Amino acid sequence: MKAYSKDLREHVLRAVDQGHPRAEIVRLFGVSLASIKRYLKQRRETGDLSPKAIPGRPSKKYAALEAGLVAQLQAYPDSTLEAHCQLWESTHGMWVDHTTMSRAMRRVGWTRKKKRWVPTSRNEEERAAWRAQVNALPASQLVFVDECGSNIALTPLYARAPKGERAKGSVPPESSARIPR
Repeated sequence: MKAYSKDLREHVLRAVDQGHPRAEIVRLFGVSLASIKRYLKQRRETGDLSPKAIPGRPSKKYAALEAGLVAQLQAYPDSTLEAHCQLWESTHGMWVDHTTMSRAMRRVGWTRKKKRWVPTSRNEEERAAWRAQVNALPASQLVFVDECGSNIALTPLYARAPKGERAKGSVPPESSARIPR
């Protein structure tokens, strides 16, 4: 549970100092009697009413994850969460649960979103060079395969990108009219 603000703590202790009954303070501010006693003790011992740090050790995995995760996300933006966990384990030798990976992605500012499809541009110079190479071959040695194409229905629809930026995906130009929905 999140700690009460310093401002609320000051209001509660001001009411105690003014002599209001504690039952009335509990009802008015919505704090418990134990909280009032704790605030009084903290003010008496330290003079400060700021919330204390949450006890416990800092996580061992988050520091390493936050340092190297952005590069992995940039290289593989459309990988699934489980795939990112497996990739992290294979490259860094440290197993990470999918919940930890998801939290780390949120901490570095990357979110999951639907891709915006953009047709890939053709490299006309490479296509011209390929045509010239094929024209030199005798037609009797060529084999044509019908129904050869790419199935874009298997393309991942979602990817990760920094918060505020779009996730981009590319599809072949011939199939840009049949973008997956």
